[in-house]
Amino acid sequence: MFRKTIPAAAAGLAVLAATLTAPAAASASESRATKQVHLRSGLTLTIPASWKVVKDDKDWVRVVTGSCPTLGTEDFGFRDWGCHSFWVLGPKALKIGLHTFQAYKSKYGYDPATDVSICPRSYKLYKGEWKLAGKGLRQVGPGHRADYHKWAATCVDKKWRVKLHYNQREWYLPTSKILVLDQWDHPQLSTILENATWH
Repeated sequence: MFRKTIPAAAAGLAVLAATLTAPAAASASESRATKQVHLRSGLTLTIPASWKVVKDDKDWVRVVTGSCPTLGTEDFGFRDWGCHSFWVLGPKALKIGLHTFQAYKSKYGYDPATDVSICPRSYKLYKGEWKLAGKGLRQVGPGHRADYHKWAATCVDKKWRVKLHYNQREWYLPTSKILVLDQWDHPQLSTILENATWH
């Protein structure tokens, strides 16, 4: 059921993503082109123009940063695989942010499910164990600090053998009710968040 939260609007989202995507850059100066993404509570991020912004509504925003085989398909959504991206989630998403769809608590990590989930890196694997690998406060634009957690996670096969490792990084702004979630270790994301603006 949860997989269908975002896929229900997949066709419209593909069109929206295309309209928000800048053409591929031909020169060095064009490759550094950026655009602004206006999010809930006045949060604005400046991201590379080549990244695609897909909005179901203001509580489910996905920024696709590279290859995304599920984009435009019915599988596109939080529980898909192989889609290089990060999420900016709001109150509706936070209400179902833990196992058995309970309200999100940063000390447990964002993982809405009632069963075993597909690994975000491969449709052939499943989410395995994860443990806290780092936490603290992180700047998200002037005057805003996020409750930051980094989870070291695994993906396993049907016999529960670990096949790969990945990190899930979370920046939670409790007053603004915003969670930025990254399962791909985007090297630019920390700086993008530090340089965010609020309007």
